[in-house]
Amino acid sequence: MFVCKTKTRTGKEGQNYDTYRLVRSYRDNHRVRQKTLLNLGSDFEIESKQWPLLCSKVVELLQGSQPLIPLKCSPEVEHKAKYLYAQLVERQATRIEEIAGEDPLDQGEFQAVDLDNASLILSRSVGVEHVALWAIETLGLRAILRRHGLREIQCHAILGSVIGRMAAPGSERHTNRWLRESSALGELLKRDFETMGHSQLYRASDALISRQEKIESDWYHGLQTIFDLKPTITLYDLTNTYFEGQARKIPEAQRGRSKEKRSDGPLLTLALVLDSRGWVRRSKVFAGNVSENQTLAAMLESLAVPAEATVMMDCGIATEANLR
Repeated sequence: MFVCKTKTRTGKEGQNYDTYRLVRSYRDNHRVRQKTLLNLGSDFEIESKQWPLLCSKVVELLQGSQPLIPLKCSPEVEHKAKYLYAQLVERQATRIEEIAGEDPLDQGEFQAVDLDNASLILSRSVGVEHVALWAIETLGLRAILRRHGLREIQCHAILGSVIGRMAAPGSERHTNRWLRESSALGELLKRDFETMGHSQLYRASDALISRQEKIESDWYHGLQTIFDLKPTITLYDLTNTYFEGQARKIPEAQRGRSKEKRSDGPLLTLALVLDSRGWVRRSKVFAGNVSENQTLAAMLESLAVPAEATVMMDCGIATEANLR
């Protein structure tokens, strides 16, 4: 068993890119042939010098016996070997005994299991993911995403990002690692997050931002239908956050008064509108140097707020003009 790197040509211009496969050699009469066991994709992060150790670890797991001298490998190689082992067992591309280099044994439909030596690999969390996915499906978020032109692979990345923020809050990079290594959400969605590159979650966020108002409107309309909501009282407030770098390519990143005492860097202003039960009706990003009291009219207009609505605001927004 070994990892094979091959060049593939794709696209209208015929660009080349590298792809990786897990391959097994076997003898067919007097000829040596190769069989692809798994396609590893083009984003295979294990260094080439670690490939022999990775394959040896996979074979060790397939053989199922505890070696006299266990292979020593890094946590990254250990995790990847367990993942490939699980993929081989699940897909049943060929018999485990054949992959591991042993003689095939026909033992019928039943197999004996030594419970004392059974081990757990690739343990993952599923509780929070199951509840969050049930709530999302009940509220129809996936249908809303599809209705606004998002493909299935984009929907999976968005759901992974949203549920990741609920279960293990962090950056896109942190969420990507959580989906690949710690969560069983991929099994619930029937999507292999192990093959997802780092950029997919960033592209998913871009897709959401470009359709933000439409998605938020459809989402809240669904909430009104399910919970019989009558939006009569609205809470509107703003805060800001800061960039560690200069963020020169972001027009909204501007110097201003930081509520976190970080006026040494450019800021972004974040606005949020809630209804009387705490459901989000609208969110928006303003420039970091915006005057808070100047944002109210635009937000009310985007929500099509009726004249008889009651709006609660803090003193930073409640200027004389806004009160009128």
